[in-house]
Amino acid sequence: EDYFEHDLIKAAMASPGIIGTALGVYSPGSAYILLHHVMGDVDGNIGAWGLARGGMGAISKSLAGALQEHGGEIRTNASVEQILVKNKKAVGVVLESGDELLADIVVSNLDAKRTFTKCMDENDLPPGIYDRAKNFKIRGSSGKVNIALSRLPKFNGVPDNRYVNRGGQAFVGSLETMERAYDYWKRGRWSDDPFIESVIPSAWDPTVAPPGKHWMSNFVQYCPSELVDGPWTPQKRDQFGETVVNKIERYSPGFKELIVHMEVRTPFEIEEEIGLTEGNIFQGELTIDQLLFNRPFPGYAQYRMPVRNMYMCGSSTHPGGGVSSACGANAAREILIDLRRPNTVPTDDFYDE
Repeated sequence: EDYFEHDLIKAAMASPGIIGTALGVYSPGSAYILLHHVMGDVDGNIGAWGLARGGMGAISKSLAGALQEHGGEIRTNASVEQILVKNKKAVGVVLESGDELLADIVVSNLDAKRTFTKCMDENDLPPGIYDRAKNFKIRGSSGKVNIALSRLPKFNGVPDNRYVNRGGQAFVGSLETMERAYDYWKRGRWSDDPFIESVIPSAWDPTVAPPGKHWMSNFVQYCPSELVDGPWTPQKRDQFGETVVNKIERYSPGFKELIVHMEVRTPFEIEEEIGLTEGNIFQGELTIDQLLFNRPFPGYAQYRMPVRNMYMCGSSTHPGGGVSSACGANAAREILIDLRRPNTVPTDDFYDE
């Protein structure tokens, strides 16, 4: 309000302050969320965001390849039922299949609530830790809609050139529009006029779609993990997806005719498929009481958990969500220190700038 006059500019500048969080544009604490989204760099460009060639799956494949290159083994479809603790030390895990895997150290990439309330026995934890995990704020507020398109969409009032097509799109409305969408979420509903942040990676990366076709990735605020009228169903999921498409159609007439396939993910699907509690993309809200030395809990911000030989390395730890590798890199350094091994974690390429 102090720096900009036009409602669209205000909304566009405010939108990074609500991404992935259960706050509105007028909520105290949302300014940090904005900072969190622009504090990083891509090749030395502060505040820039990068897109992975080949899609986000390419990053997962790269990580998997690095582990396997060094003799590591990856088990898929092998959910952890419980972290084994003996004499106050983590000694391994039990899989849902019943298999036991013993280890000198256990590192959890799950969120703090799931790690301590679903994968550990409360009796194995020091007093108070279970309650801290149970009260850890991790409300889901986001949905995702991936759309396969027969060709590039055209948007009202936007010139058709490859530089514009390679940019992102933000369907924001106004500050009032975004705040009303937040009000819907607070009441267990999704707004019929949501905030949508979109990008079309195929406009610059030919590996993610067939020739001449395109893929549009849409991030949506707000989408509640629990609905006021009962649990999520496939019908409600599809209705949420149609709401997103309807808003895009308002700014891109004929958009619906371009849709070849659509994949809709509410917080329910996100939790069921990849284990993010309530579909929270940051593995815990980025509010002041859950940041820095308080993440995930006061006294355990150095990646060493209350049980010996157990660590956490996911976004429930400092500095929080986003694809930065910072949480994992920090955890790896601490683990190497405890193992009395040399620090082999790479430093930032631009640490000297």
